[in-house]
Parts: sequence; structure tokens; C-alpha cells
Amino acid sequence: MENQNKIFALVDSNNCYVSCERVFNPSLNNKPVIVLSNNDGCAVARSQEAKDLGIKMGVPLFQLKDLVEQHNITVLSSNYALYAEMSRRFIKVLAEFVTPQEQEIYSIDECFLELTAYQQHFQLTDYARNILNTINNWLGLPCCIGIGFTKTQAKLANHFAKQKTGFNSLCYLPHLDLCSYENLLQETPVTEIWGIGRKIS
Repeated sequence: MENQNKIFALVDSNNCYVSCERVFNPSLNNKPVIVLSNNDGCAVARSQEAKDLGIKMGVPLFQLKDLVEQHNITVLSSNYALYAEMSRRFIKVLAEFVTPQEQEIYSIDECFLELTAYQQHFQLTDYARNILNTINNWLGLPCCIGIGFTKTQAKLANHFAKQKTGFNSLCYLPHLDLCSYENLLQETPVTEIWGIGRKIS
């Protein structure tokens, strides 16, 4: 992959609502957990353990009752005040690593960082790993980081970092050889590629 000037990272908190709940209730760690919508109608967040049981986003709770009982799944009402506060802290930690102009908040648990200016002074993989470790140590939130030449590549790299355990939560696309990159793309449905795939009106 040919080097270019700009470098972007996407930092994303894993299973954000569940992770926030686990910070204050560690007994939920390593257990299947789902968080419900504000009317307790459907699942809006799932731990990895719940995802592994086949629970999809947006499924109504009444359709999950048998699965909940069978696998002793913890079901929580949403606490948006908590999630908003953790998001504020998450963004504040990221602000320790970039200037305000280099930070773009994308959602409650995602933020783009432009790392262009830092590649001259740091190994960006080390810089990104430091970001991950700091968020985990200061907030207790597990995150993934994807890095690419564009925001779309950064989002795609973040997807790889989440899906492929070998990346250890950090995928730097510019460091991948072309063959590995093409193999990852072949395994990725085009609908999963941000800015290219499915759109929500």
C-alpha cells in the first residue's frame, strides 16, 4: 500500500453500553449481558458473550425470553446518563493525545483522530497502543483502534481490529502487505464498509 500524507484513526469503545455497566459492576464481566432500549423493548447493546449466542441488535425482549432463561443472560435497562458521562470522559482522554482540530466525535462511543502530525515523531502503532492502554487504565473501557489513510479506511481497520483477535485490538492498514489486505477485504461484505455499504435514511 503506497504511503500517503494524511493518517486517520478511529477509536471505538467495544460494546459501549455493556462495557460502561461493567465498569461499575465487575460481576458482569465474562457473562452474557444485554442492555435494552429506553422502554425496555429491545436489545440495543450486547456483550460479546451475548453476540456469540446469536443475539442480534434490535431484537425485541419477548423474542429472547427463552434464550435469556436458558443461558442466564443478564438483562439491564439502559442508563443513558451513565453512558453520556462515560462518553464525555472517553473524549476527554482522547484530547490528551491530539489537538481539538484533530479530533472529530462521530458518536457516543466513536471518535476520529487525525494522526498526520504525529507520524514524524512517533511510531503510530506505539502511539495508538498507548491510547488504548490509557483509556483502559483510566476508564476501564475496552476499545479498538483502526488506522488508515482515510476515515473510511480507519473505520474498516477498526472493523478488522474488532473481528480478528490476532490484531490485539489495533489494526494499522498502511502496515499490512497487499495480499493480507486483499484477503481481509474478500472476507468483508461490502455492506459492512462504512461510507460504501448500507445506508440508513
